[in-house]
Amino acid sequence: MQKQPDPIDPQQQLTEENRLLRQQLRALTEEAHNNEVVLKRFHERELSLLTCDSLPLLLNLLTEGMKKSFDLPYITLTLLDSSHELRHLLLHTDTHPEDFTAIRFLDSADQFSPAIAALKKPRLGVYVRQNHSILFPAEATDIGSVALLPMLRNNRLAGCLNMASRSADRFTRHHASDFLNRLATIGAICLENAANREHLVISGLTDALTGLHNRRYLERRLNEEVSRARRYQHPMSCLFVDADHFKQINDSHGHHAGDMVLRELSQRVSECLRASDVAIRYGGEEFALILPQTDIKEAAHLAERIRRAVSSQPIALRNGPDLSITVSIGVSTLDPSLTAEPDVLGEKLLNEADQAAYQAKKRGRNCIAVCSRPE
Repeated sequence: MQKQPDPIDPQQQLTEENRLLRQQLRALTEEAHNNEVVLKRFHERELSLLTCDSLPLLLNLLTEGMKKSFDLPYITLTLLDSSHELRHLLLHTDTHPEDFTAIRFLDSADQFSPAIAALKKPRLGVYVRQNHSILFPAEATDIGSVALLPMLRNNRLAGCLNMASRSADRFTRHHASDFLNRLATIGAICLENAANREHLVISGLTDALTGLHNRRYLERRLNEEVSRARRYQHPMSCLFVDADHFKQINDSHGHHAGDMVLRELSQRVSECLRASDVAIRYGGEEFALILPQTDIKEAAHLAERIRRAVSSQPIALRNGPDLSITVSIGVSTLDPSLTAEPDVLGEKLLNEADQAAYQAKKRGRNCIAVCSRPE
């Protein structure tokens, strides 16, 4: 005869059910608490982005700041910068784009990784070397999973925030990505706002006629470039460009014609420069060019290229004759043997280029002169 099972004690069953319910309640409470902590942290990250009033600081928050906040070994930022707008704005803030080692500025969408080229929403999952290695440092060989967060503005890709974890379970396609998507969207909005703010600042540091920097900007930038050149033992040179016989143009054709000549002259000069070079309308028909990482020989070659570009063809005036114009250019270089303060060295650099331009004038104009120092 089969033995019947012992009857279940109702009190014991109730106790067990209560134990399981309490266990589930603790788990739900812990999950709710964790969600609250996560939500608070995301809110703090968003607030730090929204209150940031500096483009360099914002880029640092999106990379180094996020890496620390998320406790991740690698976070990089890929930005589409086809017109070099962001890079130029950084230079205006006395910050060099290459200082941001975790950020890659791209000239065209074709340079994007295939993994993010058509990305419209966050993609979380296992790290695939052939798809993702281009997004992270070469030494990042221990990545387990990644989160690629497209930064979209008006449904157009402005960039991508790339997160990497050593754990294969940190980012999976099963994880919710709402918070991450919101964070990337806020990052894109803040990036656009920061760029607009920098444009407003630049408007006070730019010559209205030519679009070049003005002397106020030169005062800010020159000391920084001199300090950088001395710190890294890089050469640095200066060109002083003076339009020949400019007063005759104003006297014979009027100031409107003179303005047209200055605009065309500044454009021809700018087309000869690199993105890191600094062009200043120094005053009237005079222009100062600051050339980081450029020795005296390279500066002289550039001066000759500018001279030829200016004189290569006449400038067409509206309702007037075509005017041929030439320039006299002085060349100077930072003296590495001097140990004076950066502002003193910067002023000396400018004065030497100015004096060399004066010598070019005395030699008959439409030529260059290189500042010579006693041996």
